Amino acid sequence: MRDQRRGGSGLLRAKPLHRADVFVLEGDVVAPNQFLHELPSYQSLVRRRPSNYGTMDSHRSSRNMKRSLSREPSRLESIENDFSIPLREHPISIEEKKKLRQIQTTRFQNTTGWSQLKGNSRSVYRKFRDDTTALVSNLQLWRSNIHSIEGKFGTGIGSYFSFLRFLVLLNFVIFLLMFCFTTLPVAISVQGIFNSSQIIASGIAPECAEYSPVSKGLLYFYNNIIDFLSGTGFLELTYLFYGYYTIDTVTVYIIQYSLPLAYIMVTFAYLLLSIVWIVKRAVKGFKQSLVLDKDRFQSYCNKIFAGWDFCITDQDYADLKHSSLSLELKTDLAEETERQRKEKRTRRETLRIYALRLFLNIIVISVLAGCFYAVYLATSYSQEYNSPVSQKTGQLSLLIEYLPSIVITIANFITPIIFENIVRYEDYAPAFVIRFTLIRCVFVRLASIAVLLISLWTKITSCSNQSCKSCGYNYKDYPCWESRVGQEMYKLMIFDFLIIVAVTIFVEFPRKLLVTYCSCKPVKWWGQQEFEIPANVLEIVYGQTICWIGTFYSPLLPAIATLKYFVIFYIKKITLMENCRPATRPFRASRSTFFFQVILLIGLVLACIPVGVGIASIPASKACGPFINYTTSWQIIPATVDSFPDGLRKLIYVLSSESFAVPFFLLLCLVMFYFIALAGAHKKVVEQLQEQLVMESRDKMFLIRRLTEAHSISI
Repeated sequence: MRDQRRGGSGLLRAKPLHRADVFVLEGDVVAPNQFLHELPSYQSLVRRRPSNYGTMDSHRSSRNMKRSLSREPSRLESIENDFSIPLREHPISIEEKKKLRQIQTTRFQNTTGWSQLKGNSRSVYRKFRDDTTALVSNLQLWRSNIHSIEGKFGTGIGSYFSFLRFLVLLNFVIFLLMFCFTTLPVAISVQGIFNSSQIIASGIAPECAEYSPVSKGLLYFYNNIIDFLSGTGFLELTYLFYGYYTIDTVTVYIIQYSLPLAYIMVTFAYLLLSIVWIVKRAVKGFKQSLVLDKDRFQSYCNKIFAGWDFCITDQDYADLKHSSLSLELKTDLAEETERQRKEKRTRRETLRIYALRLFLNIIVISVLAGCFYAVYLATSYSQEYNSPVSQKTGQLSLLIEYLPSIVITIANFITPIIFENIVRYEDYAPAFVIRFTLIRCVFVRLASIAVLLISLWTKITSCSNQSCKSCGYNYKDYPCWESRVGQEMYKLMIFDFLIIVAVTIFVEFPRKLLVTYCSCKPVKWWGQQEFEIPANVLEIVYGQTICWIGTFYSPLLPAIATLKYFVIFYIKKITLMENCRPATRPFRASRSTFFFQVILLIGLVLACIPVGVGIASIPASKACGPFINYTTSWQIIPATVDSFPDGLRKLIYVLSSESFAVPFFLLLCLVMFYFIALAGAHKKVVEQLQEQLVMESRDKMFLIRRLTEAHSISI
């Protein structure tokens, strides 16, 4: 109490405080008032003076604190002279903005010549940019549908549909690349619009060049359906598959367009485009996730005090926004409750949980091993039964052709159920449960595709008694092995779409009808289904990985994927609105957006491996495709470089040599270390600024408390 009287004596017994007594401007000669020394921010700086460096920081922070306590006239003057930033983006009051607007308008009217022209140009450009941004936002695909979904089911499920929209756009761009640079030149040459030359095989054994799809004689209607579902028959020699592209060059006036070179380069282009696009979206989601994870209280305050959009005038959109914020707050509270529960664990409980997790992961590994072995057996049996030598037809042949797809689909259907039941006993946080289950299921799906391709390539590259040594691959069973791989990817794509439609029609809709109109206890216990985000994300990541792998072997597969995801969007929207209820475990949209992109990036990296192996390692088919005269598809790149002028060729060889790669790698490492250090410095600055904001809030509370005390004493 004595300290309080001593500290507050300057406030109680002296004359009433004026603004100049408390708020000291920078550069004033007058010593700071003793009252400022009682501020929490100043006391914190005094406690942290261990060295001269700390003293310098304290003085600097003290000066910054004094500046923050007063409005600097120089800042307002700088705003008056700055026309590049709109007034609405400056953190000043409405009255100050009105005054500054009048000052800027008067000053602008008095200017003439070049200054006025620059001001007009800047205003026109800003208005054009804002209008263009608003127009692009309004033209965004499924914008209103996704807003409606976010309002009813939360931003987490809305992020899934945004992810689906991104894949539609990505596949459409990949289709445009493949169509413009590979399919369109072949179509033009077939129509005879431009001169073209067919690839003439040279130096190839006659038995290697034999390729003709099996003729079935008189065909029934169901044979066409079978061919459509399996990619054989009339579809095998169309633009859909690799084997149809046998054009060498297309002459457009005086330009020689090399189709083999364009084929390989556009493959690298769509893979690089996918990587850049996904990484860009992942970085954006990572920034949001990092900000939310850094300060949860700040995130909560932002939703409470700054989460509402005051531009909303429609009642429906207002209800959707209200519902979306409510679901976000429920997510925050659920995560905070789980975090507090984990902090109260004892060491014995922690050891018990780790032992249980180890046992459950052994079960998971056993399930994965069984799935992979089943896929390997199904692929081997399907290839042996439906080999060109056997020439078997009919419904049984179609069933066995789809046997690998059926086994993979069964594994993909069973393993998520097993993993979801296992993860319940592992006691993870709700958000981590979704991510961990998703990682396990993604590994099952992508590894199943890898096992299928390994089994297929084992059959392609192996032959008995060295009978295919002259060709380098099993030409008897696979005369055009690239088209065969494309057919497998085509069947996986079609079967995946049919399964999604069938589950929606024959499982989800009947379940909703039973739950609605049947009062049986088992049905009520079964309940209305939730929209399982991990399972739905797995479906589209699995399909997109198939598309990336199969685009090299089936150039029009991205068009099929675009139509597939376009239809799936409406299927999923209908089943969400009609059949599903809001999730009992809501989760954050920013985290899910970032994690979806990471999972998709993993699928892309894994898709690049089989595409790269097929291009660089496995001998190209000698009976079909644009690379008949090359050992592998990659050989077109060195052959093209050898045709360049000497100077350019030597430059490319130097850039691709180890003498350039090693210094370039070291330079990249130095740049990476620099940016890591810069990020660390920025992180420290951000922490200091956050601490300063906290101190300023404490200063405000201190000043309010002292003013309240002074007011009560004066009364």
